[in-house]
Parts: sequence; C-alpha cells; structure tokens
Amino acid sequence: MGIFTKRIAEKKVATSKKVNWTILLIFIIGLLAAFLNYPIIWDKPVDWINEKTGTEILPHFYKLPFKLGLDLQGGTHLIYEADLSNIASSDYMDSMQGVRDVIERRVNLFGVTEPVVQINKVGSHHRLIVELAGIKDVSQAIQMIGQTPSLDFREEKNQGETESILADQKQIAEKIEQGLSITPDEEKKIFEDPYFNPTVLTGRYLKGAQLQFDQQTYQSQVSLEFNDEGSKIFEELTRKNVNKRIAIYLDGMAISAPVVQEAISGGKAQITGDFSTEEARELVQRLNAGALPVPITLINQQTIGASLGQDSLAKSLKAGLWGFIAILLFIIFYYRLPGLVASIALLIYIVLVLSIFKLIPVTLTLSGIAGFILSIGMAVDANVLIFERFKEEFKSGKSLGGSIEEGFQRAWPAIRDSNISTIVTCLILFIFATGLVKGFALTLGIGVLVSMFSAIIITRSFLRWFINGRTEAWKRLWY
Repeated sequence: MGIFTKRIAEKKVATSKKVNWTILLIFIIGLLAAFLNYPIIWDKPVDWINEKTGTEILPHFYKLPFKLGLDLQGGTHLIYEADLSNIASSDYMDSMQGVRDVIERRVNLFGVTEPVVQINKVGSHHRLIVELAGIKDVSQAIQMIGQTPSLDFREEKNQGETESILADQKQIAEKIEQGLSITPDEEKKIFEDPYFNPTVLTGRYLKGAQLQFDQQTYQSQVSLEFNDEGSKIFEELTRKNVNKRIAIYLDGMAISAPVVQEAISGGKAQITGDFSTEEARELVQRLNAGALPVPITLINQQTIGASLGQDSLAKSLKAGLWGFIAILLFIIFYYRLPGLVASIALLIYIVLVLSIFKLIPVTLTLSGIAGFILSIGMAVDANVLIFERFKEEFKSGKSLGGSIEEGFQRAWPAIRDSNISTIVTCLILFIFATGLVKGFALTLGIGVLVSMFSAIIITRSFLRWFINGRTEAWKRLWY
C-alpha cells in the first residue's frame, strides 16, 4: 500500500512539473507574439538597458506591420463593365479571367499593396471590381486599367531601315536635349519601333496557347494555335520571314521574338528558347489574356481617403476593446477563478491570432476585424461549455482535478462539432464568396482554429495548475 501511494505521489509530481513547463512555454510564446504585435513593449526596455550600459548589445524586436485593406488604409474602388457582345457565351468566364489577369499585372506596376481584382456578375452584366489600397496616382491607374488588352504579331525590318530610324531618333533626341522644338512628324518618329513592322495578325486570330516540354531535351516551350483565318495569315507571314524574327507584342510591349525556321502551316506553332518553366507559363498566360480582348468601361469610381480609413480602424478597435472588456467582466463575475483563468487565456489567444495575421500575412478589412471579434466570442463559448460541465461535476462531490478533466472531456464533442461546422462554413465562403466576405471568412476561420487550442490547451493547463493547491478547498472561488 505504501509503494502504491508513493507511486501516485511521484506521478502527481511528474504531472505537476509537466504542467509548469507547459505554462512556461505558453507564456514565452505569448510574450513573443505580444512583442511582434507591439514591438515598443520590447524596444523601450532595450533602449533603457543600452543607454545605461553604453552599448548596443540588445537589438530592437523585428518589426512587421499589419497589412490593411482599402477600407482601413484608404484608396480607390473601381467598377468596370465588360463588353462581351463579340464573345461566345461559353467563353465568357475565360474571357473575364483573361482580362482580370492582365489588369492584375498592370496594377502591380504601381506597387499597390494587395490589389484586389474580382469578377462579378449582376444579372446579365459581367463586371470587374478593382480595389487599389493606398494608391496615389488614381488617374494614371484608371488610364492604364481601362486599356483593352492588345496582342499582335510584328515582322522584322531590314537592317538598313532599322539603322535609318535609329539615326533619326538620335538626332531628334539631341534636339530635345538642346531645348529645341520638334515637328509633329519628328514627335511621331521618336516613338516609332525601329525593329519591327505591324502586321494584320492580332490576338483575335489566336485560339490559345499552351505550355509544353520538348520530349528529348525537356526544355519548356510554348505552343500556339490559330483559327482558320489566322492559320492562313500566319502561314503567309512565316513564309515571307524565314530566318527572320517575328515579334509578339502584348499591350504594345514585346514579350517574345522567335526566329522563323520555315513556313508554318496548319495554324500551329511553337516558341522555343532558353526560358524556365515559370517564364514559359507566364508567357502562356499573357498570350491567352491577349487572345481574348474584352473591352471594359469604367462605370463607378469611389475614393476612400486615408483619414476616413483611419477613422474606421479606430472605431473598429474601440468597439472590439469594449466588447472584449465586457466579456472579461462577465466571465470573471459569473465563473470566478475559472473565469479569471479564461480571461488570461483569451489575452494570450488574441496576441497569438494577431501575430498570425502579421505572419501569413492577412489583409485586414472592417469585415475581417468583425470575423476576428466574432472568433473571440466563439473562444468564450468553448470556455462556457467547459465551465458548466466542470461546475456540475464539482457540485456532485468529485475532486477538483477529476471535475476539471471530466468537464473538458464531456464538453469537447460539442466544441469540436461546432467549431468544425464553422470552419467548413468559412472554407465555403472563402472559396465562393467575394472579397469582403472572404476577409471575414479567413479571419474567423483562423480565429476558430486558435480558439480550440486556447480552450483545450491553455485554459486546461492553467486550471490543472490549481489542482492540489489551497484554492481547492475554497469552493466559493469555483462556483
């Protein structure tokens, strides 16, 4: 009997040590997350220590800003109507996706943080929604975005013509440098392409492009396929330009200039060269985007000022803070010591989720903040289920440790099922919904996943710490 009692005591000591190490690890992770979210907590003491020691021995904490969306950072919201009158109904979606890819590439030239370009259908109208957060030159962005994607093929000029154009352009450039005026013809000449002449072969004759690999060298290559009319034009064009280059231009910029080896019939061709698989895949995307030109018209423009965005952010944070304080007061008043433990766990939960938002990173919007605040409520809901089961077990006469373990075990199925159903809903919303709802679904989903960790690991570890302590006898602390 003595040996058995000794083994139980040893087991309890080992369990207590394990709980202590778990709590220590939780606090360390929580502190690191807090420093990441608000580096000044670390930086101020570090500055004081460095100043007192006269050294720079301690560095500042790594700074990673939150990514804010259009409604919080300010920017421009644009809506474009697409003209699909000349496109077959079966190609509507491909056409819209092609235009969306081109527009995304264009807005990235402005260095926009997390640009949002979405396809939206309202009745029979197909539209593009473009959100540019923090952009400064709105007029230039609108001008660039509004251009219709243009794909064309150009034949190489002879060397004499190229040299003549380059010489003329050099003379015109020297006149401009000297401050002399130039004629309209000279202004037109300065922008002339010295290397290639336009042809009648454009993107409207191209059926599509595909990424392929050479069966012998495994080198990436791009295959082109033209329609019947384009096949005839392409065959005639290649026959005239054997051993010369034919350049492919997208939106007025050369993206490839392969050399014609022989006249190509059948409407199919291959572009080979020393490019990687990723470069070949990007070329295919550009060709397909240019092969389906869809005119778009700006029908709505809304500019959100940075001050308005900051005001929305301040109000959102204030609402979240008051809501969180109300939650803490309720669970501490109603559940007493377990409520206090849950409050500490919720604080750690919040800093963990916010640090995840920074690390992924998640673009925070008003709807995203709403999803995060809702996830806090769901984290509290898990604690409520656990504490109610714990109170029932403790009142029935079971020990504190037994009541805690029983409460977690019996509440876990309900917590698991409700959270899994919420996560599945978030996945569906994220996949099929528009941008604002996607942000809500993403932050809510991340919050729910972390809340399960918070309730089952953090809260449970803290409550286990009180087992076999003096507080076990003070029942008024527990219910």
